[in-house]
Amino acid sequence: MAAQETPRQDTTAAPPLPEPLRVPVADSHTHLDMQDGTVEEALAKAASVGVDTVVQVGCDLAGSRWAAETAAAHENVHATVALHPNEAPRIVHGDPDGWSRQGARQPGGLAALDAALEEIAGLAALPQVRGVGETGLDYFRTGPEGVEAQTYSFRRHIEIAKRHDKALVIHDREAHADVLRVLEEEGAPRTVVFHCYSGDERMAKICAEAGYYMSFAGNITFKSAQPLRDALTVAPLDLLLVETDAPFLTPAPYRGRPNAPYLIPITLRAMAAVKGVEEDELAAAVAANTARAFGYAP
Repeated sequence: MAAQETPRQDTTAAPPLPEPLRVPVADSHTHLDMQDGTVEEALAKAASVGVDTVVQVGCDLAGSRWAAETAAAHENVHATVALHPNEAPRIVHGDPDGWSRQGARQPGGLAALDAALEEIAGLAALPQVRGVGETGLDYFRTGPEGVEAQTYSFRRHIEIAKRHDKALVIHDREAHADVLRVLEEEGAPRTVVFHCYSGDERMAKICAEAGYYMSFAGNITFKSAQPLRDALTVAPLDLLLVETDAPFLTPAPYRGRPNAPYLIPITLRAMAAVKGVEEDELAAAVAANTARAFGYAP
């Protein structure tokens, strides 16, 4: 008799609704503009499982404008605006392959980057915009030729965040030491959030000492993510946030399928298990921390 084949998982299907949280929390970092369905559908689905607030994050000019407009139209959506670290080199050096969603672009040089940053600064002044980010450094996707543009952009975003007293939301990929160095050189804003925290236990202690928030995503559930779990064990409860980074980083056992804010309960419960705290205690802390970091009423 032939062995029975295991059915293949449909990687396009949305994961099922998790059990609702008893204490509502916020998704501190999501990209609704990259997800299927309407904003209203996403918010309703999230609210049904206890995710009552989302922070919509901009990665380029179009996305930052959209984030600000969406936050203005929805009470439980707050915006952040920025040029993603990988966006800065594309503006300066061009994007002939059209990798980003703007399509192919010609080199614009530093003048084009400065013009884009000025628009980000204008958006950052809006009351519904609660943060500047995601900004930072990414040495995984951008090669050495893009480091100068990334670093210049990062420094400018730090200045914008301080000018408007908004949270600085950091994207740090394979650039831990340089991100911390630039923050120290420029002087960090009052509030710093390491989105999708990717450092180790040692870096978590450095962030904790500096008072930086650490936001953990669905990759905390991945088998290969023990360094992240080690970092979480030493991160103080009053500096923890939870996020989806949706549609990316869907938590296990749904890795590879579309992520969305309604899946926050899976990640939060995994975090509670690692921290050795009750789910409700962690949820209450995360809800308060997110409101405090982004300056809205909980």
